[in-house]
Amino acid sequence: MSNYSKRTNSGPRKFDDSSKTGSQQDLLALLRKIDGSSYGAYKRAIGEWDFGGFKVYLDRVQSDPYAPPSSLRITADPSKMGLPPETLTTPDQRVATGDFLIRAFGDAIRRHDGRPALSIVRTTQEILDRSAAVVTPERVELRMQVQLPARGRTIQGRQAATIFEDELPDAVGEAFDFWSPEARDYLDDLLRHIRTYEDHVALTRALRDNDWVAFVNDNAILPRRSGVSQLPLEDGVPFESPESLRRSVVLPHAGVVEGMAIPPGITLIVGGGYHGKSTVLSAIQRGVYAHIPGDGRELVAALPEAVKIRAADGRPITKVDVSPFINHLPTGADTRAFSTQNASGSTSQAASIVEALGLRSPLLLIDEDTSATNLMIRDERMRELVSAAQEPITPLIDRIQGLATASQANPTPTSLILVMGGSGAYLDVADLVLQMDSYRCEDVTDRADQVCAALPRVRSDIPGFPALTQRAPEKSRSAADRPKTRTSGLDTITLDREAIDVSDVEQIVDQGQTEAIAWAVRGVLEKLADGNRPLADLLEELQQQLDQSGLDALTKFGARRYPAFLARPRMVDVAAAVNRYRPLQIKDV
Repeated sequence: MSNYSKRTNSGPRKFDDSSKTGSQQDLLALLRKIDGSSYGAYKRAIGEWDFGGFKVYLDRVQSDPYAPPSSLRITADPSKMGLPPETLTTPDQRVATGDFLIRAFGDAIRRHDGRPALSIVRTTQEILDRSAAVVTPERVELRMQVQLPARGRTIQGRQAATIFEDELPDAVGEAFDFWSPEARDYLDDLLRHIRTYEDHVALTRALRDNDWVAFVNDNAILPRRSGVSQLPLEDGVPFESPESLRRSVVLPHAGVVEGMAIPPGITLIVGGGYHGKSTVLSAIQRGVYAHIPGDGRELVAALPEAVKIRAADGRPITKVDVSPFINHLPTGADTRAFSTQNASGSTSQAASIVEALGLRSPLLLIDEDTSATNLMIRDERMRELVSAAQEPITPLIDRIQGLATASQANPTPTSLILVMGGSGAYLDVADLVLQMDSYRCEDVTDRADQVCAALPRVRSDIPGFPALTQRAPEKSRSAADRPKTRTSGLDTITLDREAIDVSDVEQIVDQGQTEAIAWAVRGVLEKLADGNRPLADLLEELQQQLDQSGLDALTKFGARRYPAFLARPRMVDVAAAVNRYRPLQIKDV
């Protein structure tokens, strides 16, 4: 039998894809030897190759030159890399170190002359737990892809050898060197990255310790370069907190930090158009994540389970109790377990609020620009013209105080931060009113109270907030012979033939999160759901699995072994995708 192939029991000859071991020189010799062979001969390179200072694992070889690239891992000993203990000791340090190494390796391969054959996940402004890096005190592993070269379907083995002789070792030598004298500044950059992450974690902890829902530090740069860029705006106006809200917090590395601490309750952000209202809210909604040094929002934090709520015309709703906001529909549909495949703006936003409350989210973020007007407000004239018997919508303005106030039915009140520029009705119910003026923030709560006293309105507050029905997903199974799981950007997940539109879930910030959510939805609905446990309990179990095994836990739900392009999602965002899955079946519990 040839060294290049083997005969299976069924007869056809295949290239040997059994795992090999050897040195770098063995791999280079193999690649040069198969130069000119058919593409399948690349499978002979599958295995573990010792490059001296690091090891290379070629785990999967693409079936042909036009298929997705081959899977590659690199492992190294942290002590030989020169990584000090303060980069590896705690889980937070390991997450930040992994994030930094991904960025550094990506920069190194992009500096390679020509078009690099290697590719690693692209990062965002957020520091996230990503599957492309697995960091422990004993081992550093980076996962990536390599495009093995060919002319047509004929192997270019000598060209492939240069990848493993030059491109890969050069990138590793650049990204993994923290011990040489020339790497002093590089190590300082890593330590700064870790300290930035640790400070944000500590700031998030301080929110709960001090009973705050959000914090924006003085001198933060909140404006972004454009509506499609998360890079900081050059010459952006530094944030300055109102004196009445300025608080200080002591962080492990930044020391004493001052900024605006937002207390629980109902907070309005008001002001003229283009003065920075939505910019502040956007920074707060992304404050559930840490940001890289130089982003400008490093010390902006919100409660980790905060949920941005918006209208989403056309989204599906499955047995959601929207009765606090929608009742006596002309169709006679039961709004205590309401379902539709094509929700209106108001109904979709009402459902999103109720779904977030079902997950015990402590903070809702709402911008009137992305809200359904008829769910937000109904003025006196419209109430006079259209009677309550004719109007099925109870606007948020009537429910908001009951939502934010503890009661027997609502023992854990929910705070809200709302951007409002067109309606003064919410001034009556606000605990705190902030005004943005040319990106300058002012506490105008007292002035707002004076306006309300001078221009009173008829109040229609509904006391309390009703207890919500728990929703238990039933187990689902893929109807496809070969289940397919795909994602597109931040917006779309496809499970077999069913597309889940998550474009309105604004706190998904990384494509890797979208892919991880796709596998998590499969896991929740096909493995964990049983029709008896509420969705919140299923997500708690999923969270525990991710805490224990990292993102590799998603391989149990169908993700490829050694996933290289996943990023850790929040459970509230996984829930949002589950709730937007059209075939979802819910059992009341």
